[in-house]
Amino acid sequence: MTTKTGVLLVNLGTPAAPTTAAVKAFLCQFLHDPRVVDLPRYLWCPLLHFIILPTRSPKVAKLYQQVWTEQGSPLMVISQQQRSALEQELKREGVDVPVALAMSYGSPSIDEGWQALKEKGVNRVILLPLYPQYSVSTTASVFDGWAKVMKQERNLPVMRLIRDYHAHPEYIQALAMSVRRHWEQHGQGDHLLMSFHGIPERYEHEGDPYGHQCRRTAALLAEALELTDGGWTASFQSRFGKEEWLKPYTDETIASLPTRGIKRLDVICPAFAADCLETLEEIQVQNREGFLDAGGEQFSYIPALNSDQAHIRMMVSLICRELA
Repeated sequence: MTTKTGVLLVNLGTPAAPTTAAVKAFLCQFLHDPRVVDLPRYLWCPLLHFIILPTRSPKVAKLYQQVWTEQGSPLMVISQQQRSALEQELKREGVDVPVALAMSYGSPSIDEGWQALKEKGVNRVILLPLYPQYSVSTTASVFDGWAKVMKQERNLPVMRLIRDYHAHPEYIQALAMSVRRHWEQHGQGDHLLMSFHGIPERYEHEGDPYGHQCRRTAALLAEALELTDGGWTASFQSRFGKEEWLKPYTDETIASLPTRGIKRLDVICPAFAADCLETLEEIQVQNREGFLDAGGEQFSYIPALNSDQAHIRMMVSLICRELA
């Protein structure tokens, strides 16, 4: 049988609309995942359904309304651009490999992504979660979703999982290029903050390599930019609940920087392959306000790599390595 390879790009997902109902449906699926919240179900489910979803959904919907575009959710729009750009770049390289898009939560689902590849005769899949750093709450969840879909298949395709690319030279180079380009256009601030999505601190103690990989990414980026030790900081954002998360916390760090004489701050979020609510609202709006309220004067967010050419080229390298 002839082998035909396809690529399945997977990101976290997004509500279908910036409404309370759509956000509630999305959060319900997301927060039900035991990879994301690993509390006993008998404790977590009542708390989720009777307290968190009713109170949090309207608030999050209002936040999504602030970043929603005419084309839809920023994450979805950018992910679709990435899929198209990757497929075109592979063709330019002479690699005839179809690329499908899927989300861990919401639509298109991992099953829908697989069906799109299956219809094109694909029987070997390169699974590329768009998470540079591995975590049990992200990459492992993608693997779980894939395994669940495969339970329906009689004839399993060959699958290769790109586990992470936190230290890939082309990934670091793409980040460095985006920072330098931003500096050329807007000037360089006094400090570069690299804000990564957080996870509970307990996860790291239990063996999740995410925190280590984030710190490694930050150190490599600082080295590529030739920054001094005092010229940059790595921090963690988006904590939820009362449990301790990876530190230092982004919001607390940002509020403390002006007291150290840092008045012009540049912020980049290397854990996000595409701009989304956490970068466009949490960083650009909430944390910008926190910095200015604390005495900062200039706050510059450096966009995620999104569909930048260097980012797409890095994906091509990851895929071609699996094709070899």
